[in-house]
Amino acid sequence: MPKAPSVKWTREHFLIALNLYCKLPFGRFDRTNALVIEVASKMGRTPSSLAMKLGNFASLDPVQRARGIKGLSGATKQDQIMWNEFHTHLDDLGSESEQLLHDLFTKDDDREVDFLQRDKVRLERSSDLVAPSGPTEATASVKVRCGQQFFRQTILNAYGVRCCVSGINVPRLLVASHIKPWRAFPKERLDPRNGLCLSSLHDAAFDDGLITLDKDLCLVLSKRLKSYFPQAALEQSFVPFEGKPIRLPEKIAEPDPTFLRHHREVIFNKRR
Repeated sequence: MPKAPSVKWTREHFLIALNLYCKLPFGRFDRTNALVIEVASKMGRTPSSLAMKLGNFASLDPVQRARGIKGLSGATKQDQIMWNEFHTHLDDLGSESEQLLHDLFTKDDDREVDFLQRDKVRLERSSDLVAPSGPTEATASVKVRCGQQFFRQTILNAYGVRCCVSGINVPRLLVASHIKPWRAFPKERLDPRNGLCLSSLHDAAFDDGLITLDKDLCLVLSKRLKSYFPQAALEQSFVPFEGKPIRLPEKIAEPDPTFLRHHREVIFNKRR
């Protein structure tokens, strides 16, 4: 049987593959994964080609290397260049890669590509996403929308689609929460290390400084939050998790200690 002709790895294909790498767990890069098969087909590539590229990226991921996971050994110089460029300019390339992925599946800007079921690609309504407030380049709403979707999908998938505090596993009740606020820190908006997967309730508490994480990633409750006790429903949502470490993400999104220190010192202490 004649070998299928190879398809050149364009810049656009690299960005789509990097986007996919951010959203899939390490053990799901293989060519039999339904998501890899579907995305590869839309790209005009074989599942093996895309799976190999994801494995190459794993060998460049410092978080995976720190865990002793080597990935594949065939990463090229171009793989390294694109990996470095993507993560250096994530504030722009995260949005661009999301738009490229979006356009593989639909040209309808009222739909977003959703990977949260992990066994198939869904299209969800853009109106279901809530835009953060603040100076978000009003004239570039498409870029903002794509950036939001990239960040949300990356964070929720990294945490196994579970709240890292409570373990809640209902996607519609989960938020990709920013550690350093979206409004004040545009450079960190799409950085996976600036995100936590939290339930809507825990996100609101974290955003308002009612809870934080200590240096060991254990939950800390503020005096202000405790001043509302006793309230059975409120206490059930927070007290069992006080002093307990959060669930860690699977890759690339481990919370940055400096971002968490900022939250403790600026947001949490202000509200104590």
